[in-house]
This record gives sequence, C-alpha cells and structure tokens, in this order.
Amino acid sequence: QVQLVESGGGLVQAGGSLRLSCRASGSIFGINAMGWYRQAPGRERELVAIITNDDSTNYADSVKGRFTISRDNTKNTVFLQMNSLKPEDTAVYYCQFRTWYTGNYWGQGTQVTVSS
Repeated sequence: QVQLVESGGGLVQAGGSLRLSCRASGSIFGINAMGWYRQAPGRERELVAIITNDDSTNYADSVKGRFTISRDNTKNTVFLQMNSLKPEDTAVYYCQFRTWYTGNYWGQGTQVTVSS
C-alpha cells in the first residue's frame, strides 16, 4: 500500500525557515503533479504550491517569493522550502501526489508553527 511520509515541520520564529519533505513509500505510477496544501484551525484546506511533470510551478499569492517547491522524481519525493516565515503560515501542511490512473494520495500532515 502506498503511503506518503512527510517530515520537516516544527516550531520556528518569524523570519525563519523550514524545509518540508514528502516521500512515497511503495510504488506510484503515472504521477502528473505533486503539491503541498495547508489547513489552519477553523479554515479550509488551501493549495500552497504545486509542481507538474514538466516542472511548471504554481504558488498561492500569499507565499510567492518566499516558498519554493521542488521534486526528486527518482525518489518520488517533493520538497517545500519555506523562507521568511510569518505567523500566518502556521498550519498543518499536507503533501499530495496526483496520478493519472489511481487518483490522489495524501500525506498524514505535519505541523508548522511560526511564533511572532
């Protein structure tokens, strides 16, 4: 069974940086995009960043210029480098792999807390 395993969350002061990683355990075929979402308490889950097979990227306006998504296809891993973190970035961050044939896969979530 495929699982997405996330790491890299934690507590950081405003202005600091964190790097999230998400690796697939097991084989996933036909991945067409990898992305990161986040959900803050009392709010809907929102897309933070996504990277497609042709390396096109898209970011939420709130993180543009501060966050960078990247991937390592050989290891089925996606990263999210988060710089200049703000308290409003505090949320549970989830990775997602989208596939052509078997639907979408989600990570279990990792907490990111930014203190002011």
